Amino acid sequence: MARKKSTINELCKILSEAVKEVLEINTGSKIKVAPTLQRIANIALRPDIGAFVEFNGDYNGLLCMNFSKESAYELYKKAMLTLGLTDEEIVKDPLADEVVNFIGEIVNQIIGNFRSKIEKEYGLVAKNNQPKAIVISRAIIMYIDTFLQTAQSRKLSFRTEDGNSFYAELSLEHVEFIPLEGVGEEESEGTDASVEELLNKFF
Repeated sequence: MARKKSTINELCKILSEAVKEVLEINTGSKIKVAPTLQRIANIALRPDIGAFVEFNGDYNGLLCMNFSKESAYELYKKAMLTLGLTDEEIVKDPLADEVVNFIGEIVNQIIGNFRSKIEKEYGLVAKNNQPKAIVISRAIIMYIDTFLQTAQSRKLSFRTEDGNSFYAELSLEHVEFIPLEGVGEEESEGTDASVEELLNKFF
């Protein structure tokens, strides 16, 4: 008998794909995903640069991404060089506003990619607010009080091309995605039908 898959673990796989895709496209460099997923008690913003975003709708949760100043600056610099900026035009301070704003925008793209993949895979939709990225010196625990006692949390580890670490921490309401066999099949068939076929069917 096949072991039932955990919904949050499956969503973490999707999140890892979203992170990898967005960063590799923006920076033109390779991102390595650690093959081990960690179960954690709660998620947090951690030094040096942390970003968080809440999402809600058909499913609800919270995403935190944490970058060392080395990883944030490496990703920022490679992204700017990919855009055509020169070394002279790129800020040198790894905690400068430009770097922090870049992380905020990257997390915005990641959550958008993540939600898009979930909608494609499961047919479920959620919205998110604008991600916030900040420079922090110590960990700040994050939670959504509406499901504080029942939330599930996981941590994903990543490495940049130069070997610098950064992390994604996902907290999700206690939920299980269960496929409904046969539902949506007729709908998908209709989507593929041409305009001419639809006209012939109804007229």
